[in-house]
Amino acid sequence: MGKTLWRDRLEPDQSHGSALGEGMGTSCQRRQLSPSTWQQWLTQRTPAPSGEIVSEITKIPAVDSLVVLRAIEQILPSPLNHFYWENRQQQRASLNFGTLSELVPQGEDRFRQAQQFITHWQPRIQRNINVPIPYFSCGFTFFSAQTPEAPFPAGLVTIPRLQLVQHQQDYFLVLNGDRQQRTLLRQIAQQLRQFLATLPQELVPSLGIRGTVCTASTGFTQAVRRALRLIDQGKLSKIVLAHALDVTANQAFDVVHALDNLRDRHPDCCVFSLRNQRGDTFIGASPERLLAVQQGQLVTDALAGSAPRGESLLTDQRLAKSLLHSEKEQREHQAVADFLLGQLQSLGLDPQAAPRKLLKLSNIQHLWTPIHAILPPQIHPLEVVAHLHPTPAVAGVPRAIACAEIRQAETFDRTLYAAPIGWLDSQGNSEFIVAIRSALIRGNHARLYGGAGIVAGSQPEREYAEVQLKLTSLLEALT
Repeated sequence: MGKTLWRDRLEPDQSHGSALGEGMGTSCQRRQLSPSTWQQWLTQRTPAPSGEIVSEITKIPAVDSLVVLRAIEQILPSPLNHFYWENRQQQRASLNFGTLSELVPQGEDRFRQAQQFITHWQPRIQRNINVPIPYFSCGFTFFSAQTPEAPFPAGLVTIPRLQLVQHQQDYFLVLNGDRQQRTLLRQIAQQLRQFLATLPQELVPSLGIRGTVCTASTGFTQAVRRALRLIDQGKLSKIVLAHALDVTANQAFDVVHALDNLRDRHPDCCVFSLRNQRGDTFIGASPERLLAVQQGQLVTDALAGSAPRGESLLTDQRLAKSLLHSEKEQREHQAVADFLLGQLQSLGLDPQAAPRKLLKLSNIQHLWTPIHAILPPQIHPLEVVAHLHPTPAVAGVPRAIACAEIRQAETFDRTLYAAPIGWLDSQGNSEFIVAIRSALIRGNHARLYGGAGIVAGSQPEREYAEVQLKLTSLLEALT
């Protein structure tokens, strides 16, 4: 079955402008500033560093990453790749711009290729301050096979030129360059500190988007019925099917506005954004942690089985109790937990599952089992990612059969949806989320993704309603 590719629906963007703020009023008009040294340095494409990377780290006053994202993208004449990651609950944020060095791994071996790239550069970064900086941003698509027309490659690992990092109460400006650029980096750091001092402390509210047209992907309930037949035949025990909603507005979507909405509405989720230099931006707010590694302690989340939140406390408690005692939801959740435990054990780890609990989000609640393990130094975090992705929470059981069925049943390409997105620092720490509750944006077009787990006893109409609940929350954040 042919896929609806992202670029099948779009004409090339001739404006070469940012998708932030066109037609958004005076607060979002592009600033008319002459290019400064730091702007030229940030956008230049030069050969990768030959030997070592110099990282100039400066502690700075508190700054909102989204204020900086909006300001820089209004100044630059063409789209610049960025990576944004914020978890308010953890008081952690990172905003990366530009490319100092990158790897585009391909094929089934992409995680190992990425691991080798990171392992090569980690000891070759010279820092003037010994603080953990997430130097390596990573994005991997759901499926390893991607066409040249796809908005994002099968894998992308980037060492950025410019970073703004929040770690609890501390904020850092980070400039990365070749060792021969040490003096230049210090000069640019001074320019950037002056630039940051001119920015407002809070994000100026946007007017939002009006006049949207929505087109849903077809065949979701039919795909659910087919999946239930395969489950009845014993070929599958679970499969996760996704649904896409294409939204076209009468003006460019304001990505920063959407991200600000997402972090306000989902403070317990990881809010993220990846933009390429063609202007495609993938954003979302994910509650699902694929893995986090801090000082050798690994944690992953079994997150499956869901119910809506209630409008009253009594209704919410009733829905939560029903979720906790639902045989169907428990079975769906246990498939994920068993898979994660088994995959970690296959790496020689000794994972321990915490008691099952509820993860309550603003509009939905999930069954949640945190799983902990000690990660020895000889096992790289990306080796764990390769073993875990895709989990039954976004694919199914058995995994290979479920993925083959997903390719046949879904009429669109998942790209980065439900895929691993994350970062690694120079000290072995890392975090990857599963990129659910997400959207792909280019100019005035957005594709929203949502999925539902199908097991024996699933009802097509109910699963469709669950997906619509997820899409509605994302659509409200965009507009």
